[in-house]
Amino acid sequence: MRMFFLYALVELAVLAALTWSLGIGWTLLILLATSVLGVALAGSQIKRQILRLQQARTNPQGAVADGLLVALGTVLMFIPGLVSTAVGALMLLPPTRSVVRPLAGAVLTRGIARRVTIVNLTAPAPQGHGDYIDGEIVDEQVDGYVSGPVHDANIVRRY
Repeated sequence: MRMFFLYALVELAVLAALTWSLGIGWTLLILLATSVLGVALAGSQIKRQILRLQQARTNPQGAVADGLLVALGTVLMFIPGLVSTAVGALMLLPPTRSVVRPLAGAVLTRGIARRVTIVNLTAPAPQGHGDYIDGEIVDEQVDGYVSGPVHDANIVRRY
C-alpha cells in the first residue's frame, strides 16, 4: 500500500512540475504522445520477443528474462503517468533492457527471499520428535473361536 502511495505521489509531482514549467496544453500533449509511442513500442517489442522465444527453444539463455521484462514494460506503458511510461520504455528498448536485467533479477531475488522460507529437504530429520507404535499382531484361537487380529501394542513417545 505504501508503494502505491509513493507511486501516486511521484507521478503527481512530475505532472505538477511539468504543468508548472510548460503549461497544461503541452503537458497533455506530452502525455498523449508518450501513450501513443508507448503502445507502438510495446507492440513491436512483443512481436520481436515472441519470435525470439520461438527461435530460442534449444538455448533460452536470456530470452525468458527478456520476455518477462517486455511483459512488465508493456504493463507499465499502460499505467497512466510519465514515470511509469519512462520505466516501461527502459524495459522495452533492447539496449537498456540488458542494463535493467541484472537490476530486475536482484529486486526479484530480494523480494522472493523476504517472502519465502528456505526448506532444506536434504537435511537429516531431527531426532526425538514424533510418535511410533511398538507392537505385534497376534492371531490365535481361543475356546474354539477365532478372534480377529488382536493388537497388543504400546504407544511409545520419543522426546
